[in-house]
Amino acid sequence: MLAHTPRSSPSTVFNHIYNRSPPKIIIIIIIISHQVHHHTTISDNLNMNMDNNSAPPEQAVAAAAAPQKPSMNPPIPTFFKYSKRVLLRDVINNGPDFVGQRVVVGGWVKSSREIKTEAPSTTTTTNPSNQMIVHQQPNKDFDCVEILQTKLPFFRSFLKVFGMAHNYPVRNKLESHNNIPKLPQQPSLAMLQISDGSSVASLQVLVESSVSPTSQVMATGTCILVDGLLQQASSTKKDGAGKHAIELKVIRVLHIGTVDQDTYPLSKKKLPLHLLRDSAHFRPRTTTVGSVARIRSALNEGTHNFFQTNGFLFVQVPIITATDCEGSSSQKFQVVTRSADVNGDVEEEEEEEGNYRTTARGDDRFIISLESIKASIEEKSKQLDELKRSDSNREAVVAATKDLHKTNEIAAELELELNRTKKIKMQKQKQKQKQQYLSSCEENFFGRQAYLTVSGRLHLQSYACALGNVYSCGPRFRGGPEEEDNKGKLRRGRGGLSESWMSEVEIAFSELEDAIKCAEDLVKHVSKWAVENCMEDLKFLGKRVDARIVDRLKSNIISPLKRMTYTEAVEVLKEEKKDQQESSSSSSCKVEWGRALTEEDESCLAEEIYKQGVVIYNHPKQVKPFYMRLNEDGKTVASFDIIMPKGGRVISGGENEERNGVVKERIKELGRRPGMSSSEYEWYLDLTRHGCVKSSGFSMHFDLLSIHATGLIDLRDAIPFSRTPLQPLNN
Repeated sequence: MLAHTPRSSPSTVFNHIYNRSPPKIIIIIIIISHQVHHHTTISDNLNMNMDNNSAPPEQAVAAAAAPQKPSMNPPIPTFFKYSKRVLLRDVINNGPDFVGQRVVVGGWVKSSREIKTEAPSTTTTTNPSNQMIVHQQPNKDFDCVEILQTKLPFFRSFLKVFGMAHNYPVRNKLESHNNIPKLPQQPSLAMLQISDGSSVASLQVLVESSVSPTSQVMATGTCILVDGLLQQASSTKKDGAGKHAIELKVIRVLHIGTVDQDTYPLSKKKLPLHLLRDSAHFRPRTTTVGSVARIRSALNEGTHNFFQTNGFLFVQVPIITATDCEGSSSQKFQVVTRSADVNGDVEEEEEEEGNYRTTARGDDRFIISLESIKASIEEKSKQLDELKRSDSNREAVVAATKDLHKTNEIAAELELELNRTKKIKMQKQKQKQKQQYLSSCEENFFGRQAYLTVSGRLHLQSYACALGNVYSCGPRFRGGPEEEDNKGKLRRGRGGLSESWMSEVEIAFSELEDAIKCAEDLVKHVSKWAVENCMEDLKFLGKRVDARIVDRLKSNIISPLKRMTYTEAVEVLKEEKKDQQESSSSSSCKVEWGRALTEEDESCLAEEIYKQGVVIYNHPKQVKPFYMRLNEDGKTVASFDIIMPKGGRVISGGENEERNGVVKERIKELGRRPGMSSSEYEWYLDLTRHGCVKSSGFSMHFDLLSIHATGLIDLRDAIPFSRTPLQPLNN
């Protein structure tokens, strides 16, 4: 009898049967053996290196990846504290140390490409020692005799006749042709570059078509959250160098946020910054704007760090105020309450009466439509033309002509009446709006006129008189006109922005020199903070925007700022622009003492003449706020400006006037301006009456500091959501 062997080959089965079977039976067995030969060949090949009791493939991978020699444990990726994912910044910075680790990452697709692949019979990975590991596909274990008895019933009967049958369990789905899993017809691999905003660099993510359809994840802007295995990048494996040192092979996709490519404003191509302003809610996804945002965040963090480590107390000042902090009434935003349907009734009445008018003729009244009269004129004109072409008598033509002329006069009078009525309605509407405006100013929540604050320094002074050294950060508002240069770029001056962000400081028991020293130290500190924490972003912007960014910031750290008085600055500018002023007749190009320095003047000093930051102090009193301390000459005040290359007037400040009589006189000068009242400054005068202290301070224009640190040209590109005159507020 044929002995049972668990893994019998076709040749073994044939030899046993051949020795005991008649010739006809042998022929049948040869045919059957040929049909099942391909099954056993696959089984033997795939199970050559695997035992029935071997560990699962996952354990085999882990065992092969385990280091043979004792070594220090590699770093383990950690989830972000408030979401179950690893930041790409941590993955990219650690690079090869994370190879072989399984992580969850998320981000937005910046670019992608698809590679067609062959259906693999095996998969390969690398362990931390860069050794390639082959994972065999698991297969069911069966032998030839089992196939013959379970798949071919008549052969089982044949073996029973010769007493060679065994009780093998019948397998219902025994690797038949219909039960073998089919691979995708065209397998492919999606190579994605994703970013989550934590780093300027992106991570390469590999998504096989068997894991997720490539069409769902390849569109630019798609948001994905994936779970995968970190491995050495393919380019690095081949030649030892490449753009990406590490990549993620996706095991499963946890989330896909699709995009509509027809309406999505961003694309694979680089878009100029001025086109991105119309999509301010999407532009942070671009690499340039993302770098600007991270640098701006670092500058803000460095500012708070400087003041906190130097003993300053943070104070929130109000945004709505009753005081014009700088005495520029034309640049304030007034806060009023107004009903949403102020003009509803008037506009509806005007629309209703704009189509028809009632007129009187004798004792009768008719409703006449201007459109109907014009239609009548056209009809009468046609009738007159027909009369002229026919043989009608002269009297009929004259009568028709007079009738047409009279109708034209009526139409002209009615149109004139309509225009006159429309003007009257518009005047009434404006008068009604004015009355409602005045009423809202008197009957609002505050009981008086209120404004959006221009500066918080007056309020900070009240806290400095009690707590010593204080600072504040927040938005400030100006209603000045938009200022653009001859190239259409928004000027760097504060007048170009309706909403800007400021950091303001007040120091008790200090003078002008103390404030200048504090401002210089602040510039050095935030410059060093940006260099130490945002070097990758600075290098990126150095390639895309301005190559001198890093050098400027390092110069701020090492070199002291150039100091000069306002008078000296005017003399230097006159000498520098001597030829230009002689050839130009425009008064705006001339530099004269007593005028505020223009942006061009400041740029000339910081970028062309000295090529570094410049401190200008002791300005004429008429170009500075009323609370600046008056110098002994009676013409200048103890003020200062810090002018930075590419940024302009980043810091403005000075010593505060503590003499009550001098402050009153300066406020009276403001009271002579239209719309100004000295009564709104009574609370500030109280500070000089009761326990006044010498103090100084300054305001740092945070948006201009961002321009200086990033090298951008237009101020609107350095602000997350810029607010400028005539700009539609769509976000």
